[in-house]
Amino acid sequence: MQTIKTNKKMADDLVIDEQNIAYQMDSGLGERARIGLIVLSGDQTIEYEMRRMLDLPGVSLYGNRLYCAATITPQTLKDMEGKIPEAADLIMPGFPLDVMAYGCTSGSMLIGIENVHARIHEVRPQVTCTVPLQAAIAAFQALSSSSIALITPYMDNINRRLRGFIQDSGFAVPIMGSWNEPNDDNVGRITPDSIRAVILKLGRPDIVDSVFISCTNVRALGIIKAVEEELGKPVVSSNLALGWHCLRLAGVDERLPQFGRLFEKTLDQT
Repeated sequence: MQTIKTNKKMADDLVIDEQNIAYQMDSGLGERARIGLIVLSGDQTIEYEMRRMLDLPGVSLYGNRLYCAATITPQTLKDMEGKIPEAADLIMPGFPLDVMAYGCTSGSMLIGIENVHARIHEVRPQVTCTVPLQAAIAAFQALSSSSIALITPYMDNINRRLRGFIQDSGFAVPIMGSWNEPNDDNVGRITPDSIRAVILKLGRPDIVDSVFISCTNVRALGIIKAVEEELGKPVVSSNLALGWHCLRLAGVDERLPQFGRLFEKTLDQT
């Protein structure tokens, strides 16, 4: 093995060695909006899709991961509650954020949206909070939806609770379908073609006026605009709703029609 010797003469030939160089500072990245995102440890999708939606001048996204078991059950979802403060605290500590999002739809339902907010506020008391289900309800209101076709990857003991939550929020859910996939690692690998097929199947009946695809690990963002045009109805995914809600809560009101009907709306229209 060849030994590389330091060339002392080259080191001594340093011509300029300027220390304590003067510099100026500005407000840093995210001068329009800084958004924090708590991501489940196994989520393959949410960061990619959020970055696409938040790729705007002056908008920055900062994330951190929180452990969640790959097998999704009511208990594994509830078990994340105690981990939320630490995950929130490690997102740009000491740096002001405009919005912080907890990236789990079913988890926020089972923990409770207000409880998620409270756990984040333990360490970031001033930040505005949102979660996918809260964002989805705001999206349905903005779209003037009244009857939802619900599509999920979850097992039935989670699906029934989710349907009940949406109904209790003032929307009919007469159609529901699920892949019944308990392993979140597999959920992130469901193909966009499979997602499109079930949207068109369950969203066509006249009894529903909108479609909601629940779960931040489902890769739906890239097909929403095209499938809306084919279906003739609004289609909302967890990530679409969350990205839209984060931007609107932060005061960023750009219309981004490439992501579908929801991004034509502002919170003032809810």
